Amino acid sequence: MNERRHASAHVLVASLDAPELDDADAHHLSKVLRLRPGETVTVTDGNGRWRSTAYGADGTLAATSEIHAEKVREERLTVVFALTKGDKPEVVVQKLAELGVDRLIPFRAERSVVRWDDDKVERQSDRWRRVTREALMQCRSVRLTEVVEVQPNLESAIAGLAGGGLAIAEPDGGVFDASVSSVVIGPEGGFSDYETSLITRTVALPGEVLRAETAAIVAGALLVDRHP
Repeated sequence: MNERRHASAHVLVASLDAPELDDADAHHLSKVLRLRPGETVTVTDGNGRWRSTAYGADGTLAATSEIHAEKVREERLTVVFALTKGDKPEVVVQKLAELGVDRLIPFRAERSVVRWDDDKVERQSDRWRRVTREALMQCRSVRLTEVVEVQPNLESAIAGLAGGGLAIAEPDGGVFDASVSSVVIGPEGGFSDYETSLITRTVALPGEVLRAETAAIVAGALLVDRHP
């Protein structure tokens, strides 16, 4: 039985040795979920480790199991995605976090329609990190998805990702197999010639011409499927 799946709640905590609820989670468990004393709450540190606890009448958590450690992937699965209009980037972040992608790197593509100022970037980055936290708890995951700061261009976004595992999604690309660990998704207007010149390997996604946000989610699903 998957104990996390059947627990009354699953939360992210700072320490598994002495798990404590923050104010927001304490309110959610007591006022929204209305947990009763003794109900099982699983907790994770977001780094692949977790344990079971018993919820107390005063909102405390008492450990009821040893600390378990999930297998860590050899490579961090990464989706690099261009900023798009409206709330689409948040949808991308939410769904990729739910799928279990390890790292997300948003960037300003040459053909991105949106042009956020620094304040907007900071607000959105904070919001996306809250979204990934909520996704972890909702999905009973033990790995917190990292959201990197918005990068000014594709060159900055892929710095450190160069290698055989990095590919750019293109309609006529090659096979998306288990050797791919990082995928780059373009904006509504597509990549510029300069951007496509930065990455030699291409991969194709299912379907024909996908919306940018759909392509990012499909790419994330394929990554996770090929790297369980």
